[in-house]
Amino acid sequence: MITLQPQSLTSERFAPYGDVIETLVNRATAMNAARFDRFDDLGTVETDGTGRVAISIVRCRIATPLPHRFDMVERHALGSQAFMPLTPCRFIVVVAPAEESVEVADLRAFVTNGRQGVNYHRGTWHMPLIAFEAGQEFLVIDRAGDTPDCDEHSLEEAVTVAEI
Repeated sequence: MITLQPQSLTSERFAPYGDVIETLVNRATAMNAARFDRFDDLGTVETDGTGRVAISIVRCRIATPLPHRFDMVERHALGSQAFMPLTPCRFIVVVAPAEESVEVADLRAFVTNGRQGVNYHRGTWHMPLIAFEAGQEFLVIDRAGDTPDCDEHSLEEAVTVAEI
């Protein structure tokens, strides 16, 4: 059995799969008479041109403890998908390159620092969202439209995400 040990999420490590959404002081500009810092262009929303950008909120109903075993990943070939926690909380992301299929050896696991979100590039394979506590909420920005946009891929063997 394959066990993934999550690495700390950084923009450099995550770049092949998407964008890290976080507020870095050196990227702030002042707005509203300098009462606020604004952090622009933290991720690129991608669509195929047939859908629209949707903003949603999801709430965890059932917490997922670690270690966590999974045997399926999904991707959204028609648009990107972003998750940003609405209150500080760490979460795990598991990703693989945007290829036609997924090799278990290509999976990478990351853990956020509690204030980061992620924006998966169009076509990036990823484990479905998990949260460590029921009630955790995430802002979701992705593509919506009449054409379904979720491909699932069953892995040849189950994979475990280790405790952090």
